[in-house]
Amino acid sequence: MKPTNDEDPAVAKLQLARSNLKTLLQNSVNLQTNLSDMDRKLAQFDHSLLATSQSVAPLHSLAISTKALDARVNRALSPALALLSSFKLAHSIQHKLVKTSPKLQSNKHPDHLIVEYVDWVDRLNGAIDSIGRECEPAIQKLQEVVEFLGRTKAADHSQTLRLREALVTLRALYREEIDAMRYEGVLDEALVSLQHEFERVLMRLKHRNVGEVVGDQLLGLESLGSGLEIELLKRIAETLGRNDCLDICIDIYVKGRYKRAAKALMRLNPQYLRTYAPEDIYEMEWEHLETAIALWIRHFELALKTVLVSEKKLCNQVLGGLMDGAIWPECFTKIADKIMAVFFRFGEGVARSSKEPQKLFKLLDMFDSLEKVKPELYKIFQGEAGADICSRFRELEKLLVHSSSKVLWEFGLQIESNHDGLPPPQDGSVPKLVRYAINYLKYLISNYSTSMARILRTEQVWKAGVLAEPEPDDYLLKDAITNVMEAIERNTNAKKSQYKDKVLAHIFLMNTYWYMYMRSRNTDLGRLMGDKFLKSKYKVVAEESAYMYQKLAWGPVVRMLEGEEIAKRAGGGEEGYEAVVRGRMEGFMKGFDENVRRHRSGGYRICDEDLRVQIREATVKFVVSAYGGYLSKYSSVLEGKSVVSSERILGLLLGEVFGGGDGNSNGIGVATESSNREDE
Repeated sequence: MKPTNDEDPAVAKLQLARSNLKTLLQNSVNLQTNLSDMDRKLAQFDHSLLATSQSVAPLHSLAISTKALDARVNRALSPALALLSSFKLAHSIQHKLVKTSPKLQSNKHPDHLIVEYVDWVDRLNGAIDSIGRECEPAIQKLQEVVEFLGRTKAADHSQTLRLREALVTLRALYREEIDAMRYEGVLDEALVSLQHEFERVLMRLKHRNVGEVVGDQLLGLESLGSGLEIELLKRIAETLGRNDCLDICIDIYVKGRYKRAAKALMRLNPQYLRTYAPEDIYEMEWEHLETAIALWIRHFELALKTVLVSEKKLCNQVLGGLMDGAIWPECFTKIADKIMAVFFRFGEGVARSSKEPQKLFKLLDMFDSLEKVKPELYKIFQGEAGADICSRFRELEKLLVHSSSKVLWEFGLQIESNHDGLPPPQDGSVPKLVRYAINYLKYLISNYSTSMARILRTEQVWKAGVLAEPEPDDYLLKDAITNVMEAIERNTNAKKSQYKDKVLAHIFLMNTYWYMYMRSRNTDLGRLMGDKFLKSKYKVVAEESAYMYQKLAWGPVVRMLEGEEIAKRAGGGEEGYEAVVRGRMEGFMKGFDENVRRHRSGGYRICDEDLRVQIREATVKFVVSAYGGYLSKYSSVLEGKSVVSSERILGLLLGEVFGGGDGNSNGIGVATESSNREDE
């Protein structure tokens, strides 16, 4: 009802609100009634849903189990398929190898065929490795499926049992099959074929032109094999190494390359190396031993710098990839050790054999050759693998040092003990031993002074220790040479004492010391010893001996013409005076004749031409002047008598005594007769 204009508006609003509230309450009552009906219906639906859920629960559990089983089967299926694929690949490669293998039986097959064969072997080995890696995971996944079936009862008991038995059989079969594929059958036969190919290619690589010299170039240092051959050998070695054939590979390599290296050196015809025992070397003729040592020096250097260098390079190229490069030095050392041992054995035999003086120069040659190749040898055999060879090299050097030093020192002892075993020369000439010793020392100093000094210094360091201050090289060498020279002096003086003829003893001493002086001065030996030393030790002694020779040989003869003035003796008269004058003349002639005969017959011999000239001049002056003076003083008594002229005495001295004579005179007596006829 609409309010009148006269009614209050507030009342109208209240009435309208009351009407709306009544409507709202009525709607709430109706909603409550509807909710009660809905609650009842929901209770009925919940009861139905619970009954339905209870009936569906077993199917839900089965669905979850099926889903889990499906996941496990899928996980097992993937590695199983990969395993089958690997088996298929291995079977295919085996077929390829079986097909290719007969072609390798021919020695004329190309190298690229071997490369392909190695590739197939590597692929088969990879396939077998893949099978080995994949088989265990595949079986493990199958194991999980079987265990799941056993837990979930997804299959009946008999089916699960059969699956377990099949799984055990499969595991045992896989182990046997993998071993058979790896160690038997096609792969094993292929590896044997590769071993034959490895040996065949190795033996094909030869050393050529070993020991030949073109110009100044020594041939023999070369690269063994082409790039393809080296790559092929390397591939085969690595393949054999990956397939548990490393020991076989190394054995084939060492035996094959040793044969090739030894055969190359055998072309040099080193038959001398068969003699190496010290006693056998001692029995060798010196010419043969000298030649053998010269060949040893040349062959040792050749073997080291050409054959073994090439072998080392090849060994590194072929086996360097095995075991991170740790295996090839051992292999190379095994090859080299057999070769070096032969050379070491001969060198040691020479060093240990008897110490004859002539061996010194060859021992020094050997020592110099070792010093020359030492840097190269230490470079070739560096590292632990070559330690034994380097050690034996040093031992050989030590032997040569000891032997060389001992030869020189024993040389002096041999001279002093009269090693030649001969009596002194009957004519007073220089003994062969002295000539040999002086020439020996001259040759040593002229050609081997540096080597000998190094030997002596090394010997001294070993004896005194490395901390001791070594003597200068010149001092050591001079001391050693002085020892030999003093031994020569003692030997000479000992021989001098064996002469009964005093004149001959002084001739011997004069000849020997003059020879030592003249052959030493102005030479390397003389410069080492010093001119002052030579003069004081040898020239002075020679001059003193020359003086004693003249005094003893010609002094008594000249003294026959000397003395107090011959006077006419009372009672003797003129005849007595003439008899004394002629008696002295006859005594002079007799002594002079004896000296002429001794000199002419070789009893007295002055060897050196210069020395003979000096002695001749001194003797002529000494004898002829005295004889001429005597003739002049007593010319009145000797006038008309058969006497020898001064010119004849001079001629005999110049020709018969100091010139060797012409063989037409038998002495002063014959000359006197001839002179008498001339005077008549």
